[in-house]
Amino acid sequence: MSSNLPVPPHAPQRPFTRLVHGDAVEDPYHWMADKTDPAFTAHLEAENAYADALTAHLSDLREELYEDISARTKQTDLSVPLHVAHRDGTAYWYYSRTVEGLDYPLSCRLPATSRDAIPDVTEPHPDEVVILDGNALAQGHDFSALGWSEVSPDGRRLAYAVDHTGDERYDLVVLDLATGVVLDDTVTGIGAGGAWAGDDWIFHTRVDAAWRPHEVWRHRIGSLDDDALVLAEPDAMFWLGVGSSRDDAWVLVEAASRTTSETHLVPAADPTASPRCVAPRRPGVEYAVEVGPDALWILHNHDAPQFSLARVPLATPDAPWETVLAHDPDTRLVDVAVYDAALVVSHRTAGLPGIRVCDRLPGGLLGPARELEFDEPLYDVGAEDAPDADTDRIRFGYESLTSPPSVWEYHFATGERRLLKESEVRDHPVHGPYDRTRYVAERLWATAEDGVAVPISLVRHVDTPVDGTAPGLLTGYGSYEIPNDPHFATSRISLLDRGFVVAIAHVRGGGELGRPWYEGGKELAKTTTFTDFVACARLLVDAGHVAPDRLAIEGGSAGGLLIGAAVNLAPDLFRAAHAIVPFVDPLTTILNPELPLTVMEWEEWGDPLHDPQVYAYMKAYSPYENIDAGPYPAILASTSYHDTRVEVTEPAKWVARLRDRATNPPGRPILLRTEMAGGHGGVSGRYKAWRERAWQLAWLIDQVGRGASAPQVTRAG
Repeated sequence: MSSNLPVPPHAPQRPFTRLVHGDAVEDPYHWMADKTDPAFTAHLEAENAYADALTAHLSDLREELYEDISARTKQTDLSVPLHVAHRDGTAYWYYSRTVEGLDYPLSCRLPATSRDAIPDVTEPHPDEVVILDGNALAQGHDFSALGWSEVSPDGRRLAYAVDHTGDERYDLVVLDLATGVVLDDTVTGIGAGGAWAGDDWIFHTRVDAAWRPHEVWRHRIGSLDDDALVLAEPDAMFWLGVGSSRDDAWVLVEAASRTTSETHLVPAADPTASPRCVAPRRPGVEYAVEVGPDALWILHNHDAPQFSLARVPLATPDAPWETVLAHDPDTRLVDVAVYDAALVVSHRTAGLPGIRVCDRLPGGLLGPARELEFDEPLYDVGAEDAPDADTDRIRFGYESLTSPPSVWEYHFATGERRLLKESEVRDHPVHGPYDRTRYVAERLWATAEDGVAVPISLVRHVDTPVDGTAPGLLTGYGSYEIPNDPHFATSRISLLDRGFVVAIAHVRGGGELGRPWYEGGKELAKTTTFTDFVACARLLVDAGHVAPDRLAIEGGSAGGLLIGAAVNLAPDLFRAAHAIVPFVDPLTTILNPELPLTVMEWEEWGDPLHDPQVYAYMKAYSPYENIDAGPYPAILASTSYHDTRVEVTEPAKWVARLRDRATNPPGRPILLRTEMAGGHGGVSGRYKAWRERAWQLAWLIDQVGRGASAPQVTRAG
């Protein structure tokens, strides 16, 4: 790298004082809250130019990494066709296909005659109909993302919601599948969710100024005259969602906060009927409803922190709930799907997801639970929802740190499993075929500050030594009870083959070990998430998995908050940190109820606006407010201009203040890179996404993985 380095942009400071609970705080970068300020957009463009200039020497590496992903990905591919029987007696196989050179998938269908005869659609079938072409939908737009998309119960129409900005406000379109003609595109600016009510009506959400889905409306295809409000939610802590029962007989309208929920039913045969509440909300009680032909199956946490399953007659939902599956403190019940022949239970036990199947017997009884067992010690598995209630089988997805995603079929009667598809990792033209036996995955346990054991999932190449010399990447999330399970990533192979150790820290605040694990890292226990992560990082170094000066960390959104807090807690522990759409100015955001989604977040983080204790607690861990003078890791903040969940303001302010206070040498830059046509998930289109990931990985490799000390691995092939 040339010694004549580019000069980082200078962010101007403007006087602003935040005064809350008698605490006066100077925030000279508060002006960045106005995204429409030309000075701010000019600053973002200058930051992008600086990041590009400072990393220009990585262009060849970026191209190499992009080609790695491209070469290993089967670019013309398809999903396993799914059998769906429609109400008019027709049945189709539905699937999606990707085509090399095209960014977006094609949604297709093919007439079905038998559930057993899964068609070979490797090549387009003569009877195939493309019902939605994502490439045509994206034409002329820098960004394109689908929200809800569903075929009507009679199979004749397709409704979909599309966002062409990245701000998660969608336009509703209805197509006639026989002709391809647009029947309706009059409803715009709605939320992502929707549901069919019969074949002529659609229920959809509308969002308020804070991006909260606060209303559910019904819309009759072809006319705005019959549009009407179905349900409004005045409590700013709650949001609304809509869905359909498996038999399409009911529309479910759910109101939920982070801790409380309430479900209403509307008969699809009478969309104008008033919603019927299953059970009125009670603070702290969450429940989810699965509608059967004669009963409601209710997964709930009333007197059951890890949830239990109850049943109540459909005709009398206000009757006492009958317990079907009792609470088990060691198992978190996550979801239940009810079919005519069996009950399928998704759960979490011992830090891993699982699937149990119970046969349904005469008289409403259930047979013994059968657990699906797997050979690998670490994996991610999930039951797929079958659309037909009379199905005699389910599908489930399986993957691990070393096994590519696969789709399996499980038969209720016999317990037989059949592999339907495993995603192909194609042979690399230089490095040869992917051989999963050349990689080692293992579970480690770090000891947290309070003595609690925190799980880590780790993967490395078999030739990468555990001698304290390897570069490493540690990732984490730790919020909203969302588990960060050991999944497969094609792009990760490029790191493993360069001698990297890659690990996932399953810190508290996530859902890996159930509801108590989540509650141990939220609100006034939030800092546990961060100290757990630091403990995991120290274990990697102390046990010799990673060199002490070659550890990088990465996390996105709430995981970006984790990264920002971790580098404040232990800046000397990390060599580089990548924060993706990072929630690094949480106190400023959560103090402002007018910002998108803020009030709904108070049950996750606490309410600093009205509670001085929460205010002081959040101020003490906010990454933006706790940057010390001194050396920091190299920092890359990746963000998107149109992100409505974590405003671009937050990483922009964080980077500006880091530059003010950090005393980094030239080799440890602090960079901000903004996708000006992206949303919370970054860019749209798979090729753009691959290039974005290649850019990020090249930066990480340059910081911790290059040079003579990089371990060399022997590749297969």
